[in-house]
Amino acid sequence: MLRTRVITAIVLLAVLLPALFAASPWPFAMLTLVMIGAGGWEWAKLNGLARVPSLAFGGLIAAACGGTLLALGLAAPPAWCWWIAGALWVLGGAQALRSGVAGWPKIALALRLVLGAVALWAAWLAIAQAKAQGINFILSIFCLVWMADVAAYFGGRTMGKRKLAPAISPGKSWEGVWTGMAGVLLLSVLWTGVIEPRLSIDSPSLFQLLQRQGWLVNLLALIFLAAMSVVGDLFESLIKRAVGAKDSSQLLPGHGGVLDRVDALLPVFPLALALSSL
Repeated sequence: MLRTRVITAIVLLAVLLPALFAASPWPFAMLTLVMIGAGGWEWAKLNGLARVPSLAFGGLIAAACGGTLLALGLAAPPAWCWWIAGALWVLGGAQALRSGVAGWPKIALALRLVLGAVALWAAWLAIAQAKAQGINFILSIFCLVWMADVAAYFGGRTMGKRKLAPAISPGKSWEGVWTGMAGVLLLSVLWTGVIEPRLSIDSPSLFQLLQRQGWLVNLLALIFLAAMSVVGDLFESLIKRAVGAKDSSQLLPGHGGVLDRVDALLPVFPLALALSSL
């Protein structure tokens, strides 16, 4: 299993990194469009659609993203778009987690599909726009989510006692949440105090943009984004547990599916774009 995970990770990096660091934002936009389409296929499959309708749903999401790209290019949408997407994640995520595993199947299938389509489309649009703003900017968002996840994992393993959501994800603890937030705050200090002053960068990072709003806004925004990465993770876990699935698919050998890898990113990217527009 470890060998398979490593091989898959190497292949993914070999594909993603050239697109990410390309001077033009278009290769990365197109690559992530394909991945979001795969995520749509997984979403439909997890919500009970058969093979062909699931493939059609994934293709429809990819087509919607492609249509947006053709219609608007990579021009920045109005800031209110990000605030609406963020509000849907905050309110909808809170309601879903409150309803628990038993509550998700009770929601009408059509509504579940619409929610998935909107979440994936908004996340792709935010990721494409973040890349258009600059590599430093998009990397700072990626690393914020990764740091929250890694710090939470090690904090939970060493200090975790109080379960966060045992019915949804038994391995997560409140101690892991706190250490994840602390890791994000530390990363912000290192990014703006060490990385950016010493390296040639093409754009301000999310951390730098938030610091311009004052220390209190910066602190609250980073804690909020770290918390929303947990919400994204729990939300996908809730859906998988509702249908008895371990992974969203086996598309990425050793890693599960696309949704398993991007669940925490889905709410964070639109919210990061919203907060950076302040």
